[in-house]
Amino acid sequence: MKKFWAYFLPTLLCFVLGGIAAVLQTGALAEWYPFLIKPALTPPNAAFPIAWSIIYLCMGISAGLILTSRARSRRKVMTCWYVQLGFNFLWSILFFTFRSPLLGMIDIVVLDALVICYIVRSARVRIAAAWLFVPYLCWILFATYLNAYILIFNGTGI
Repeated sequence: MKKFWAYFLPTLLCFVLGGIAAVLQTGALAEWYPFLIKPALTPPNAAFPIAWSIIYLCMGISAGLILTSRARSRRKVMTCWYVQLGFNFLWSILFFTFRSPLLGMIDIVVLDALVICYIVRSARVRIAAAWLFVPYLCWILFATYLNAYILIFNGTGI
């Protein structure tokens, strides 16, 4: 039963934070985001909850793999996991709630580095935990491109 919670609680945390972020960005999604100049590669709005649901599930399972390992470094790896999750949540606040592509860009570049750091560190504990973060890395690198485009063509928002 202990193993169940090691997988369930991080996954739940991801979905709860994602849900809170979704609620906090509702106004911006209706009043601000549709009017921004966006790149042609911008996915349709329906793609985002699907992608994030898969990513959050992978993130939770990855954390569970680390938490259930016997590696001495698991606490350090999990610290990285929690910090990147915090920056993930913060991006939604900065970009959507504050309507600031500049602050969002600063945050997402840090998030990119943190996710790479987690992948490298988790690979030393359990390789599957690292691989479960690869779709997330791909998605946020794409989001970095989208954020940069919006910043360049719409201004800082500050």
